[in-house]
Amino acid sequence: MSAQIGIQEFSFPFPRGAHHSQQDEMTQSVQAKPLELPNLQENRILSQLSSNATVVGAVVLNKEQILKKTKAHPAEPVAALQLQVRHGTHHIAVLSRTSMFENQAVENEDQRPAAKRQLSSESASKTITVVKKSAVRKEVEELRLAKPKFGQRLMPGGAAKRKRRKDLFTNTEVFHRVDSHTIRAGAELKQKCVYDVKKIVQSITQGARNELEKLRAIWVWLCYNIEYDVSGYLGQSEKLSSTEEIIAAGRGVCCGYSNLCTQMCREVGIECQEVPGHSKGIGYRQGQSLRNVKSDHLWNAVLLEGDWFLLDACWGAGRVDMEHESFVKRFDDFYFLTDPEEFIDSHFPDEEKWQLLNTPITLEDFERRVFKTSAFFTTGVRLIQPHHCHVFTDDGEANITLGFSRPVTFTYEITPHQGLLHCGASEQKETSASSFGLLTVSHRSMNLQLLPPSSGLYDVKIYARPEKATTPLIWVCSFTVECLTPRAMEEIPENPFLSWGLQSNAGSIGVTGSSLGSDVAEVEESNLRITLRTSRPLMMVCELVHPKLAGPLTKRCLVPQIQPDQLTCYIICLARGFYRLSVFVRDYEKTEAKFQNAANFLIHCKGNVVAEHELFPPDLNSTCGPGTRTLEAGLSKFSHTAALINTQQGKCNITLHNQQDLELHTVLTREDGQPAAIPLSQYVFCTYNDSKVTLSVSLPDEGIYRLGLYAKTTPGGDFNPMCDYVLKNSCKQSGLPFPRVYSAWKKGCVLFEPRIGLLDPLSWVRFRVRIPGAQKVSVVGETRTDLKLNKSRVWEGEVYSGNSLQQLKLAASSGESNDMAVLMTFDIKQLEREE
Repeated sequence: MSAQIGIQEFSFPFPRGAHHSQQDEMTQSVQAKPLELPNLQENRILSQLSSNATVVGAVVLNKEQILKKTKAHPAEPVAALQLQVRHGTHHIAVLSRTSMFENQAVENEDQRPAAKRQLSSESASKTITVVKKSAVRKEVEELRLAKPKFGQRLMPGGAAKRKRRKDLFTNTEVFHRVDSHTIRAGAELKQKCVYDVKKIVQSITQGARNELEKLRAIWVWLCYNIEYDVSGYLGQSEKLSSTEEIIAAGRGVCCGYSNLCTQMCREVGIECQEVPGHSKGIGYRQGQSLRNVKSDHLWNAVLLEGDWFLLDACWGAGRVDMEHESFVKRFDDFYFLTDPEEFIDSHFPDEEKWQLLNTPITLEDFERRVFKTSAFFTTGVRLIQPHHCHVFTDDGEANITLGFSRPVTFTYEITPHQGLLHCGASEQKETSASSFGLLTVSHRSMNLQLLPPSSGLYDVKIYARPEKATTPLIWVCSFTVECLTPRAMEEIPENPFLSWGLQSNAGSIGVTGSSLGSDVAEVEESNLRITLRTSRPLMMVCELVHPKLAGPLTKRCLVPQIQPDQLTCYIICLARGFYRLSVFVRDYEKTEAKFQNAANFLIHCKGNVVAEHELFPPDLNSTCGPGTRTLEAGLSKFSHTAALINTQQGKCNITLHNQQDLELHTVLTREDGQPAAIPLSQYVFCTYNDSKVTLSVSLPDEGIYRLGLYAKTTPGGDFNPMCDYVLKNSCKQSGLPFPRVYSAWKKGCVLFEPRIGLLDPLSWVRFRVRIPGAQKVSVVGETRTDLKLNKSRVWEGEVYSGNSLQQLKLAASSGESNDMAVLMTFDIKQLEREE
């Protein structure tokens, strides 16, 4: 027999060694002289081994290493020799202590001549006879009988921080080759009706380069080829027990998964343990007491690179839909080597050591813990508060707050308590239709304010997905809310757009902020203005909802204004209670793009409200007030930049600059259903002076009006809407109309006097007007009066109005033509008849 150079170092007192590189882990090695069998038999402990025992490795440890391994006192003169002894198919590590002198001799081995090194080797081969028999007996017995201390690293050098999943692999994409081969091989084996564990493992682990890849192949095969036996679980059929039956049928319960995993790992030399315990899976009732309740689940723990890791192939294969009593296949990577700190939220082992936690938790702690699905961790969500799954309301309100490291979209569902945590409801959700909570998302957190409608128990599920994902939202965690006394409050409108306030993706679609946060906006005086700041020009549409108001009415409670750097919503309240304002945007230039929800605001009106006749006009344009559209057309420098104008005198002058010299047109309308004695068009008068345009408005009665501004943006084209103003007149005195204007009234014409179009009869009226290029200007009524041109190029004169039988016409001729063109007409009030 011959001894080999020791290339493995064994950790005492653990009987199984972890493999390490020679450069990193091997200490000073010596060439051991072959030990004869009689010498081994002289030691009573070693003599118990059969004659086929062979020393296959020897490693001499220096003092520092021994102090590190054994925690001996630094002053203690010790050294050690570790021998690897082959006994049949087993390896046993023997640690032999020597004197300080022998240790020192080995430490200096490399510095001695070759001849003396040979003597040292011979001396080293005999060191086993120097050890006290009682010490060796104790060590061998410990090594042969001791079990690993679970949760500790099986690695030389003493205790150290345990590895985490990320220390083994960065992400599961590194297993693409292994996964593809396993899925393909599994399908072929199933087609060939191969049910032998050994043959399956050999096939699926072919090409695996290490234990991790072998384990991954086993895990993937289990998840893809074994379905949960729902009928067996429900007692509708006999549960399969033997390995061959489970593989052949392709179904089994949790013990089938765990037993198969253990057998398959054994085939490739991976140490694997079945771990019984409680789980928050099917049949679990949130918050229920598990004390004195028999555990209902089995999963596995495997030993990799000196550390124990947890995995659950049953949960990794899919989920059970109890509503339809079926199994939904869904490969879930999360339960492959899950970190103990996350695994403990849903799995509680019978034996505390299998928690693998530095600070184990109690069964009561497990019961109170918030249930978190795998999506909770893969989405990057973290729980801020509460830390227990059962929540009590305070003044009818309960709050749940989650944090996140990267943008996440959230929604929720609140339903009457149903008992079972997994009750068959879908784990995915597109929108939320609940009106019993306010979900708001800030920069790095989500807060859900729950307002149950009545006393009792409620189940609350939170759903989430990465912001840019287009898939449905996934269930991430659950709570039970107990409402002691509901808060008396008005009905909150449903919010199908996930959350209140700015949406988490608002910045990416151009909305950078708002004048209103995610809190409820309280309205005391029936009106509110909300502004959204934008990073680029956007188009906007809005929706205002009140639980008790019809859509046509709430539409008349809203005025939108679109400007290049901001979007504004003017809101009035027709009824008390809660309103939902939802804002949708798209890039201004991308007319083919879809509108996306950017914000949802909850508005509470608890003060004054407007009357129905005070609502905004029903025919408003989509763009009110000056903004992006008017700038594009070259209309700028508006004197009134807001879409709403309040006038207490019934009059206002709006000025703007028409840089492109566009032909403009105005329309004044009012929603009152009463025919006007004088057309509303006569209550607006336009004056063009160079590039400046003045729109003079005189409103006939108090009320709400729409003033529409139109322009011809292309020669010969139609008038296109530029913007609408909403005019609110609180003056009870009737305003007078302007003269009726005709097409001959051109740019540069200015009417100074009279500015009203309804003149008193039998009176002298002074006329003053500027008409560029006119050769003659006259006022024609019962008589004709020619106006005179003064030094200021203004035509002026006194005109008799007559007895109201005829209108007064202002006419002018230009150039060599003597034809007079009518510029405008004035009406004469009717004479009051004497009784």
